[in-house]
Amino acid sequence: MAPQERTSCCEEDSRQNHAIDNLSNIDLGFVNKGYQPDSDKDTENVASQKKEKKATDFDDLLPYVGEFGLYQKILFLLMIPFAFFVAFVYFSQIFMTLVPEQHWCWVPELANLTVEERRALAIPPKSEGPYSHDRCRMYSTNWTQALAEGRTTPDDEWPIVPCTKWEYNRSDVPYDTIASQLDWVCEKDNLAATSQAIFFCGAIVGGLLFGWIADKYGRIPALVGTNLIGFAAGVGTAFSHSFWTFSACRFLVGFAFDNCFTMMYILVLEYVGPKWRTFVANMSIALFFTLASSLLPWIALLADDWRTFALATSAPFIMAAATPWLVPESARWLVSQGKIEKALTIMKKFERINKTKIPEKVLSDFTESSLKTIKENEAENRTYSVLDLFRTPRLRRNAILLIVIWMAISLVFDGHVRNVGSLGLDVFLTFTVASATELPADTFLTAVLDRWGRRWLACGSMVISGVFSLLATAVPVGGPSASLAILGRFAVNISYNIGLQYAAELLPTVVRAQGVALIHIMGYVASIVAPFVVYLATVSQELPLLILGALGIVGGLLCLFLPETMDTEMPQTLQDGEDFGKDQKFWDNPCFNRKKPEDDEENPGRYIKRNSVTNQTQEFVRAIPSIGSRASIRASIRASMRSRRQESGV
Repeated sequence: MAPQERTSCCEEDSRQNHAIDNLSNIDLGFVNKGYQPDSDKDTENVASQKKEKKATDFDDLLPYVGEFGLYQKILFLLMIPFAFFVAFVYFSQIFMTLVPEQHWCWVPELANLTVEERRALAIPPKSEGPYSHDRCRMYSTNWTQALAEGRTTPDDEWPIVPCTKWEYNRSDVPYDTIASQLDWVCEKDNLAATSQAIFFCGAIVGGLLFGWIADKYGRIPALVGTNLIGFAAGVGTAFSHSFWTFSACRFLVGFAFDNCFTMMYILVLEYVGPKWRTFVANMSIALFFTLASSLLPWIALLADDWRTFALATSAPFIMAAATPWLVPESARWLVSQGKIEKALTIMKKFERINKTKIPEKVLSDFTESSLKTIKENEAENRTYSVLDLFRTPRLRRNAILLIVIWMAISLVFDGHVRNVGSLGLDVFLTFTVASATELPADTFLTAVLDRWGRRWLACGSMVISGVFSLLATAVPVGGPSASLAILGRFAVNISYNIGLQYAAELLPTVVRAQGVALIHIMGYVASIVAPFVVYLATVSQELPLLILGALGIVGGLLCLFLPETMDTEMPQTLQDGEDFGKDQKFWDNPCFNRKKPEDDEENPGRYIKRNSVTNQTQEFVRAIPSIGSRASIRASIRASMRSRRQESGV
């Protein structure tokens, strides 16, 4: 999970001359069609509307209460526990299901011998492979008689049978995990991957369930509900005694991923002014989430037992029960439900804590425009389906490409996250270093995304990730392979965040929420496969990286068949989406092939690259899936800003 919002320094002066951009088009789980362009209106009607007075919306209230006052600072700090929660939900199962590399059959009759003596007497040796002994079979004989005879080596005539119980060398994983307690090795070594896949199935169901709750009952009930389920199921995990009880608990924990943080993220961004969204969106992830991810391995080591670790990473979720008394409900959701007075009550609280005042005229205009929007929403009869994406050839091609590319990115990203145990180094240290790559990836992407564009950068980062993954299989296991794999993780961090944004910029407004939701869910489907890709390391240690490398290169090259979206007006209607990028060539690059600004005037209906972003309020917000659609908040904010610029004629 990685990048950030970016605002060019040259935009500061233009910000002061423009009305503050709003988030009215953000797909926050409800579709407010009153803010959407009507596809039936012709160009002349749109042009005439641009001359009308700009409606007062929620973002117009923020300068009066303070864009980052005391209350917003408090809300920003309140994001810390939720950022830790999502990291715990996503990564904790890795450290509950680790299996020590060195294991062999346990023979109770030989308990009085040393480890070396037991292994020399009871375990068949192996001359091939990374291990000097068989990990799944043992000799079978009368051990009492063998000990009485003083035997220290096996008899070649002894039969070899499968193990029924194992013992472990705990030098690499120095605590009990559920996998070692229940012996998920040899014929059962796929159970850890299966339980992880079940977790992602829960994530899909939870996304749909809590998206509906957020739309129907509000963001705060959904935020509290998803965290309390994470608490209950996480604590229940600690008392699991079988694969099925463990998997059932992890399925329910999956409900909390990733809404346990996303809804808080959305709420805070909503109440922060546009100039501060860069800081809030970036730092909440780059600092809080990265810190939580990097600390998690050491929490596992400190707990020294998987049950204690499960309790330690789940019990804090109960703090979410205090959310209704600390965090305000989404004012935008309240307005969308016609509860304007409740939204204004929240703004009065901001006034009181920040010691500011909203003029009565501004409040009156806001109420009037909100009521008008609600009436327009009720009068709008046209509905759109995600199937509309597949009715025309270019839009269908782009939608299929976005799905395939996002599935590849999701699989490669999650594969790298879970493959740290196969890199030949200390898994805890390797995981920490790999998690820390989020921060430099964020910084790099912030610097180049709006200069190099999405298409070539997505391609390059994915291909580079694939190349590093393939190179990691060609060097010795250990430091060299781990270093190259971590560089591959760094590159796919960049791809992951571009991919989250790409769909929301490329799909038409009328189906954007549903389209991004479909793409995001397909990413979870791909993540279900990732644990089994990592599991292939039991067949060959190079296989996971070979697959991740190949997928990275193929997925990266597919990005070149998408149109560039940097500095373009976002498509609003289905026809806009069909026509998007028709004027672009395969080798077009925004760094070298920019059209003159007068082209915009000659072709007002075409989506073309801008010569400059100086007069555009363009921001880049850290990507996190949204509530209802589980879309990219970063992309949604950018979508909203671009739609507003289009409507205002900027």
